[in-house]
Amino acid sequence: MGGSIAFDREVYIKRRNVLKKNFGKGKILLLGNVNSSMNFKDNHYPFKQDSTFLYYFGIDQPGLMAIIDVDKDREIIFGDELSIDDIIWTGPLPTLQSLAEQVGVQKVKSTSTIIKYVGDGIHFLPPYRPEHSILLSRLLGKKLHKVTKRASVKLIMAISQQREIKSEEEIVELNKAVTITNKMHLTVMESARIGMHEHELVGIAEKVARDHNVSLSFPPIMTTQGEVLHNHYYGNTLKPGDLLLFDGGCESISQYAGDITRTYPVDSVFSDRQRALYEIVYDAHQLAESVANPGTKFLDVHNAAAAKIVEGLIDIGLMKGDPEEAIINGAHTMFFQCGLGHMLGLDVHDMENFGEEYIGYTKDIIKRSDFGYKSLRLGKELKEGFVITIEPGIYIIPELIDMRREQRMYLDYINYDELDKWRNFGGIRLEDDFVITSNGAQLLGDDLPRMISEVENIRSKAYSQ
Repeated sequence: MGGSIAFDREVYIKRRNVLKKNFGKGKILLLGNVNSSMNFKDNHYPFKQDSTFLYYFGIDQPGLMAIIDVDKDREIIFGDELSIDDIIWTGPLPTLQSLAEQVGVQKVKSTSTIIKYVGDGIHFLPPYRPEHSILLSRLLGKKLHKVTKRASVKLIMAISQQREIKSEEEIVELNKAVTITNKMHLTVMESARIGMHEHELVGIAEKVARDHNVSLSFPPIMTTQGEVLHNHYYGNTLKPGDLLLFDGGCESISQYAGDITRTYPVDSVFSDRQRALYEIVYDAHQLAESVANPGTKFLDVHNAAAAKIVEGLIDIGLMKGDPEEAIINGAHTMFFQCGLGHMLGLDVHDMENFGEEYIGYTKDIIKRSDFGYKSLRLGKELKEGFVITIEPGIYIIPELIDMRREQRMYLDYINYDELDKWRNFGGIRLEDDFVITSNGAQLLGDDLPRMISEVENIRSKAYSQ
C-alpha cells in the first residue's frame, strides 16, 4: 500500500471538473481495485490500481470506491481506515482522509455506507475483474450476468474523450516511463549472448526496472520465436543464427507505461536474410512515423506501413503482383497479422477495458473483424495529444503458410515455393512510443538504436566484454 500522490491536488480537481462538465448530469460510480489473492487470502498478487480511479482520484491503495455526483457537484471516496490488525502488517500509513484531502476530496465515508448512494440510474464502467462484477451485482441488486450490459456508454465516451488527450504532466510521466524502458532494452541488447537462456535476459530486464524502483508495465515478451506474437515462454537457449525479439516496458513511479520492441541477432551481426527483412520492417516503421499526423486515420497509417512491407517483400521475391491489390485482398496478412499500434497511457493498451470499439474507433470508423485487421486496436483519426505505439512487423508462421496454401489463397501474390525456404525464419517487430503533436509524431524518451549499423555496433560489444 502506497501513500504518495503523483500530481498536485489541482490536477485531480481539474480532471473531475472536466468530467462533470462533459458528463452533464447524473451520478458516477468509479471502482478502485482490491487485492487479488494468489493462492490463499493473505498472499496477494502485486496490487495494480484501476487506471480510471487513479486518473481522477490518485490514491494507489486497494479497497476504494468513489462517487461523483454531478447534479450536487460533490465527490465522495469510500474506504476504511487501517485497523490495528492492518497496521501490524503494513506499518503506519497516511490516513485515507489525509490522502483524500491531497486530491481535493473532502468527504470520506466507510465502504459499508456506499449502498445508500447507489441507485438504478448510476453510471459505471464495464467491469473487467470478477470482483467488480460481483460487487456491482450486489450494489445494484441485479443478476451477475446482466451487470456488464448495464455499463454506461455515456460514461465511457466522456472519460475516453478526456483521457485520450494527454496533458503536459502526463507527457512528462510518459517520457520518464519510456526513458527507463529504453535503458532496459539497451541493457538487454548489450547483454544477450549465445548460450544464454531467455529467462536470464528477463531477469536482467526486471533488474533495470527494480533499480529505478518501478514495475514492468506488462509481462515481457523475450523470445527467439518471434513469429509467436505474444510469446511468454522463456525456456529457449540463444543459439547462433537466432533472432531475439524483446517486447517490454517499464512504468514510471506514477504508473504511466512504456512499451518498446527491438529485434536483433543473437550473433554480433545480421545474416543476409535477417538483414533483408529487418530493413523492410525498419522502412515501414519510418514511413508510419512520418505519416502519423493529426487528422490522419491510424487505419490509413497501418495500411501505408503494410504497403511498404509488401513492396519490400516483392523486391526479395516472397511476394509478387500489384502491392495495392495484394493489400485489398489481404495477402499482406501472411506476414503482418497484427495491428500497427495502440493507445498508450496509464494502461499499456490505454483504456482498452472500455472496449476497443470506443477507444480505437468511432461510429463512422468501425473496427473490422477480418484476419489481419481484427487485431488493429486503433483506427480512428489521430489528434494532438494522443500517445500511441508504432510497431510494424513481419512474422513467418509455418502453420499459416500451410493453411493458406491448402486453401489456395493469395496465389497471385505469394511465392509459396520461395516462402517455404523461409518457413523457419521467425519474426521481427520494431516498436516505439510517440506523442502526436501539430508537427506530427514526436518520439518519447531517448532514441533507442534501431538502425542496422547501430544495432550491430551494440551487439558486437556484447562479445567484446
